Formats: sequence, C-alpha cells, structure tokens
Amino acid sequence: MLKESKGRPFVFNEGNVRSLHFEEKYIQSAMWVSAPTVLALSYTRVMMNFRQFIASPRHILMIGLGGGSLAKYCYRHLPSARITVVEIDTDVIALRDQFMIPPDNERFQVVHADGADFVATAPPDVDVLLLDGFDAHGQPAELSSAGFYQNCRQLLTPDGMLVANLSRDGSHFWNLMTRLLAEFGDHMWQSDVPGSNNCVIFAGNSSRHATLPVAYAEQHQETASG
Repeated sequence: MLKESKGRPFVFNEGNVRSLHFEEKYIQSAMWVSAPTVLALSYTRVMMNFRQFIASPRHILMIGLGGGSLAKYCYRHLPSARITVVEIDTDVIALRDQFMIPPDNERFQVVHADGADFVATAPPDVDVLLLDGFDAHGQPAELSSAGFYQNCRQLLTPDGMLVANLSRDGSHFWNLMTRLLAEFGDHMWQSDVPGSNNCVIFAGNSSRHATLPVAYAEQHQETASG
C-alpha cells in the first residue's frame, strides 16, 4: 500500500523497481535498482531521440529532475556534455541519493529554481532543452505559457532543440500545441509514446529539424548490462 503524501513526493519500492510518486496511481519516474542508468519508462526513450540530430551536445538543460532518469542517462552516455538540471521542489531534490543521481561536479549540476524564471534569464547556449516538469497536479501553467516557450526558443543555439514531454489528457494539450506551433512553426513534430497517453514534441531552431524523421522509441534503450 502506498502512503498518502498530500502532494509531497515519495518513493515506492517493489522488487527491482524504485518509483517516484506524488500520488498512488501515477508514476512520475521509475528506476531499475540493479541498472539505475537504464531508461525504464518509454517516454524517456522517445525523448532521447534528439541524438539523431544533435549527437554530441555541449550543453543540455533539463527542466524537472524527478527521479533523474534522463539526467543519469545523459551523464553516462554523453560525457562531453555539460548538464544543468532545474528543479523547483526541494523535496524532489532531497530524494536524489535514493535514485542514484550523480553529485554535483564540473559538468553536472542540479539547481533549485523555478524553471520559468531560470529560462527567462539564462544565456542562449543550450543545445538541447529537455522539458519534463510536472507536479502533483500535472504540467504547471508557468511551464506551458506562450511566454515560456518563447524564452525556451531564445535559449537555444542556432541548431538547438526543445524536447517536451506532454500529456494528452484534457483540452489543455491542444492549447499547448497551439502555443508551440506559434513559436516554432513547421520546425516541430510530435512523436507518440508506446503504451502511454503522453507524447513528445521535438521543436528546433533550424529548418533541417523539420525534414528528418524520428526513429523508433526503442533506438536508445540501454540493456541492463550496458
């Protein structure tokens, strides 16, 4: 039985799986304890398809830490990248050791900050912006406004890319799509997440991003022994 958290994140362990929750029925993040850098959830594997276009990013910015699945994967497999992770919830950050997230060092940093405020003032040196910010109520309005998406695009390098995990639940999804289209135009596309009501949006600054196909979601799935 999972405990009542009253909106605070908590950890649940079942066999080899450790998961992060805000409430019982929704998993925010999951990790195989025996293979903590493997991407356990399908949407994270879809998000990593940015590597088809940007194989060796210099700076990756992530909005939303969660259980650190994407952060750990990028840290292990993209050793030349500097990785900045922005997380607003100190309770989430406090769980980083339970999810085996690396300590801060010269190329990896977890920043306690509001993601919307951070992108409004950060320098425009981001090659990949991974947007996966959810709270107990879903995707915060501050991380899905027209102004926020405009700031995200302004952070990107000329060939940079925004990769956003979105939920299709409710009419809010279409509002987000309208705002993204207004900002990125035909330099974006949608990729379904197998077995999920989520989808991943890839949006780029470069016209070449509008013409290249997205590979299968499993392309970058790492084996447990990898």
